[in-house]
Amino acid sequence: MVTTSDFPSITAFCYLVAAVGLQSLWSLSLAVVDIYALLVGRCLQNYRVVSLFAIGDGITSTLTFAAACASAGITVLIGNDLGICSQNHCAQFETATAMAFLCWFTALPTLMMKTFF
Repeated sequence: MVTTSDFPSITAFCYLVAAVGLQSLWSLSLAVVDIYALLVGRCLQNYRVVSLFAIGDGITSTLTFAAACASAGITVLIGNDLGICSQNHCAQFETATAMAFLCWFTALPTLMMKTFF
């Protein structure tokens, strides 16, 4: 999505890139913490740590879902309602939006596991 020329003109697409970037950074930082805990031999079953992880997952997944919904709305507007897909990069926008929904669907089970167990 970022590689297209008309990407910066649509706020929802900028929001999607920012939200997915934040989600990626959050997931990468949790992976680093998990790898460090495995190497050192520490257990991360502390209530405060798990609560912090759950709150962070909840915030980032909510932002990703909202950005994906906004981008889906704009993609439908451009493709179906306005009919100007020939002037825009609809396939790339639709693919990025679908990937954002997949990112949210894959992050949701970890949030549920941390929240309820």
